[in-house]
Amino acid sequence: MNDFNTEISRQTITINGKTYTADDARATAGCFSRLQILFRKPAESDNFLASLADFLTEWFNDEDTVSVHTSGSTGTPKKLYVEKRRMMKSAMLTVSFLRLHHGDTALLCMPLKYIAGKMVVVRALVAGLDLIPITPCGHPFQQLDIHPTFAALIPMQVFNSLQVPEECERMKAVDQLIIGGGAIDPTIVQALQTFPNNIWSTYGMTETLSHIALRKLNGKGASEWYTPLENVTLSQSDEGTLVIDAPWVCPERLTTNDIVVFNASGQFRVIGRKDNTINTGGVKVQIEQIEAILQPLLPLPFMVTSVPDVKFGERVVLLVQASGTSLPDNEQKKFDKAFQYLPAYWVPKQIILTDKLPLTETGKPDRAKAKRIASDTNTP
Repeated sequence: MNDFNTEISRQTITINGKTYTADDARATAGCFSRLQILFRKPAESDNFLASLADFLTEWFNDEDTVSVHTSGSTGTPKKLYVEKRRMMKSAMLTVSFLRLHHGDTALLCMPLKYIAGKMVVVRALVAGLDLIPITPCGHPFQQLDIHPTFAALIPMQVFNSLQVPEECERMKAVDQLIIGGGAIDPTIVQALQTFPNNIWSTYGMTETLSHIALRKLNGKGASEWYTPLENVTLSQSDEGTLVIDAPWVCPERLTTNDIVVFNASGQFRVIGRKDNTINTGGVKVQIEQIEAILQPLLPLPFMVTSVPDVKFGERVVLLVQASGTSLPDNEQKKFDKAFQYLPAYWVPKQIILTDKLPLTETGKPDRAKAKRIASDTNTP
């Protein structure tokens, strides 16, 4: 049984094995030299450590809320204010589910602007975890010389770490690894199957203060279905989207844009997003389902989007990361062959090449920007 500390005025934070009080945290706010002395990190880490100190200062102030930004994967990023007491409830749910204990180490390698990074810190505060801060980057295990008990990563960080043998071995040593912030490519899931540790995909959003459900990606219990955390009740709207009742972390019932299906055990799978539905000729096509079929078949990075069409209302468009204005004949043949696996209305009617696929700061596909790129290309 975990002994949680939810009295903020009495909380402490342990960083790299050294414990600091609320007064210590307040004293470091915005002070680079003080941070370098306290946290014993090189100068290039100052900016991230400053953001950590600033968040701790905000946490230990007299306000009941802290600020957090949404990622902006489907629209303009928003600034929200979330309740500290609910953040602590969320932290306790995760810590209990993963069976973390006082003194376990927790890798912090995500920006503290977003809820994912903030919640790693809050878990350390309420559960007495030893926080290991690493400046957010694509290779968080590159200079890590310890084996964290717990780590939270985005898919891009996992992918990069898999490419470097030394980093891959360090990632294998993490006891409980959660991956969130975007869809996980099937090739990544396959590469993780031989890992001896516990690896989880998370489901959640800023409004739910990080995740409210997890699914095991490897080993015993691996599944395509997400299991809700304790005190989380799920249902389906008339449009087939997920409805979340999680009073511990969210004060109101939340109707998401995620189209889901349930199994007999109350677990769910995400089929796609309602706002990623393309209505082409009266047929509703799900972007994520097209991408899932094409992913193992296409030789280049891509995204599915749409543009307005006079005849069909919308038409399916493929953004491909490549140089030039058109695909070479040999590449085009591979795409034409892949399209044969799609139903007629799912087949992209146009391929647009772009130097770089649009992603948000957290590595998610930037669907709104993808639409703008496609629309701009089709504007006379």
